[in-house]
Amino acid sequence: MNKDQDKAFFGQPRGLATLAFTEFWERFSYYGMKAILLYYMYFAVTKGGLGMDKATAMSVTAIYGSLVYLSSIIGGFVADRLWGGRRTVFIGGIFIMFGHIFLALPFGELALFASIALIVIGTGLLKPNISEMVGGLYSQDDVRRDSGFSVLVMGINLGSFIAPLVVGWLGQQVNFHLGFSLAAIGMAIGLFFYVIDGNKYLNKDDNQAPDPLRPEEAKPLIVKLVLALIAIIVVLGIMGVTGNLNLTNVINLITLVAILIPIAYFVMFLTSKKVSDVERSRVWAYIPLFIAAVIFWAIEEQGSVVLAMFAQTQTNLNFMGFTIPASWFQSLNPLFIIIYTPFFAWLWMHMGKNQPSSPKKFTLGLIFAGLSFIVMMLPVGISGVHTLVSPLWLVLSWAIVEVGELLISPVGLSVTTKLAPRAFRSQMMSMWFLADAAAQAINAQVVKLYTPGNEFLFFGIVGGATVVLAVLLMFLTPRIEKLMAGVN
Repeated sequence: MNKDQDKAFFGQPRGLATLAFTEFWERFSYYGMKAILLYYMYFAVTKGGLGMDKATAMSVTAIYGSLVYLSSIIGGFVADRLWGGRRTVFIGGIFIMFGHIFLALPFGELALFASIALIVIGTGLLKPNISEMVGGLYSQDDVRRDSGFSVLVMGINLGSFIAPLVVGWLGQQVNFHLGFSLAAIGMAIGLFFYVIDGNKYLNKDDNQAPDPLRPEEAKPLIVKLVLALIAIIVVLGIMGVTGNLNLTNVINLITLVAILIPIAYFVMFLTSKKVSDVERSRVWAYIPLFIAAVIFWAIEEQGSVVLAMFAQTQTNLNFMGFTIPASWFQSLNPLFIIIYTPFFAWLWMHMGKNQPSSPKKFTLGLIFAGLSFIVMMLPVGISGVHTLVSPLWLVLSWAIVEVGELLISPVGLSVTTKLAPRAFRSQMMSMWFLADAAAQAINAQVVKLYTPGNEFLFFGIVGGATVVLAVLLMFLTPRIEKLMAGVN
């Protein structure tokens, strides 16, 4: 049966069900764990936590998210040049599962950092390749392709929505380690069906690397990896000898790397002889959009850090006779995505060629992101920092920022493909992941400023600065549109 004839899954290829189900469980495990990770780190040992100070716990949560997106670059390379998509996704899932198992064991901070390392590697191997494999289920002119990706996105959001409710309740109301166990079980279920179904329904081409590493390429690659490893050891050694090898400075180092990597990419794109003048102009146009994306993700990703802390420490969780686990608020992000997506899909189709340009959509997205923090000034300003506020304020904040996400996230993916130089198309797509990585690395520093008593200033400065930058982007939009050279 050829690709166009395979309609076994509600008119879609049967393999789509396999990949969407795998992604559902991977997101279930990831967002379930992330929903309780912050609380596990800073809750007192007597409450089942590790007893870290809050600033360190928030910073670790942020840098962890940054590393996950940085590792996606490795996953793409491994699948393309070494293992192929099928094996890369499977091995990634194994890493993720064992990462959650480590957290499920009561081995303290050692298990925490081992878990983070395993899940970072595993997610980097799995996440970018699931999407690539979905694309491989369709021929280039198959009209079902877009709807197939919509099914995948729905699986992602359903897993992300359900996980904090189930894992969050078990972790906070019963035991953190039981919550992490459930995340591990979720990934194991996903892997089981991936293996059983994959042998029957996935594209056979995914068993092989599309661009295998040639023997003459192996030695230079090994040399580069060894040099990179030596550089890391030297830097850590210098930090150790000078007495600066500690968690805070390691986070600072990762932050610096996460910021420098996209800068290096942009320098490569702009100076390469493989890039034409028109393509170079489009790369210049992409730079302010990339910066805007970093700013947006810096606010959006604080939902699992700053807003998660606010939910636990400054929100009245007794609502209509029921005690709400603070981790449940992490389900608001995917919930509003599910609610809003049909409207935005209809809106852009209805507006057609009259819809705003990509830079204008980015400007609107930044404004909504800034407003989502500015509204959080109101409960603190009205009630004071020592009064628990209504949980509806958090619902409102998430409702606003997710409008921004739907103005920026899908638009950003699309405009990245349109502005990419032909010679660096795949690497340009990596830039979209790097925007989130840089944002969360910056968050690892910014969240340290969020302390008891300064919430009003924190929300006001971060939210206000974002709106100001959105206004600046608005003034730059005509210039950006000109540099885009015909791309909308």
